[in-house]
Amino acid sequence: MSQGSGHVSDALPSAGTRPRRADGASGGARPGPEATSVVNLQQVSKFFGPVIALNDVTLQLQPGMTGLVGPNGAGKSTLIRLLTGQLRPSLGRVQVCGCDAWRAVAKRHIGYCADADAFYEEMSGRAFVRLIARLHGLRGRPARQRSEQLLEQVNMAHRADRPIASYSKGMRQRIKLAQALVHDPDLLVLDEPLNGVDPIGRLEILEQLRNLAAKGKAVLVSTHILDEMDKLADRILFLCRGRLIAAGSLAQVRTMLADHPLRVAISSSQPRALAARLVRHPTVLGLRFEGETGLIARVRPPHEFFRMLAELASEDGFEINRLRVLDASTEAVFDYLMETARHMR
Repeated sequence: MSQGSGHVSDALPSAGTRPRRADGASGGARPGPEATSVVNLQQVSKFFGPVIALNDVTLQLQPGMTGLVGPNGAGKSTLIRLLTGQLRPSLGRVQVCGCDAWRAVAKRHIGYCADADAFYEEMSGRAFVRLIARLHGLRGRPARQRSEQLLEQVNMAHRADRPIASYSKGMRQRIKLAQALVHDPDLLVLDEPLNGVDPIGRLEILEQLRNLAAKGKAVLVSTHILDEMDKLADRILFLCRGRLIAAGSLAQVRTMLADHPLRVAISSSQPRALAARLVRHPTVLGLRFEGETGLIARVRPPHEFFRMLAELASEDGFEINRLRVLDASTEAVFDYLMETARHMR
């Protein structure tokens, strides 16, 4: 799978350095033609004394949207700090665009939107974004133009002259996104970017992130709002107790979970006759009626159940009006993975 698999401060360039522009002009070392991933982690572990925060993680991030999920203490924050060069690995190697992530040359390719606020509160949003642009090497009119472009992009241009201290949580998130994009990074790392954002603002930010991914950015989003991963991410990383326990699209992860019971809603004009046939099949673990025409089946393994159901419909003439998987969401997969990980202790 495209993510790679797991186991089932010199943060800114010097003032005179120009960042990479959208036309591809250089702002730091570019990955060679042999590079296939924006991010490459090889057998990475991170120790804090006797605590193993990240344990033998190998993965790749390519252009597109990737979700990062896991319970508290799973290692998500440690992984983010390694990717953004705030930490060095104890073992293994973390590379961004072919360079070690902790080096300044790699950080020119990284945009970071932290969960915690770190603003000069008395500054306006406009002044803050311009300051970050200057720290990335832009001066004068280019700094102003880039700042205004991004303030428009995050829908803050008409509110950007207010002091940041007066901003709502959603407005602060928009300004953080603008400053993370000011140097046109290849990798965008966002830690809980939708925290405190109203529903309309959430939709706007999600759309912006999709657009960035479509333009070839590698976007990593860490979030606890799991149902939004279904709409947002092309691929998902599941972390638990410092290990990468699954990686890939939801469909790919589900394929890995052959033992995961699945709930399936079936609508039929013959629900009782169909139930009598299904309940005898070994793939059906449980069955209940729902309404006049509906059945909810708990099945395992899913592929064998669906093959059997297709045979009933085609050979025995059972009419299936609707078929729907009820728990194929990120949250359902995540819950199952966490339960599996607990039993592996």
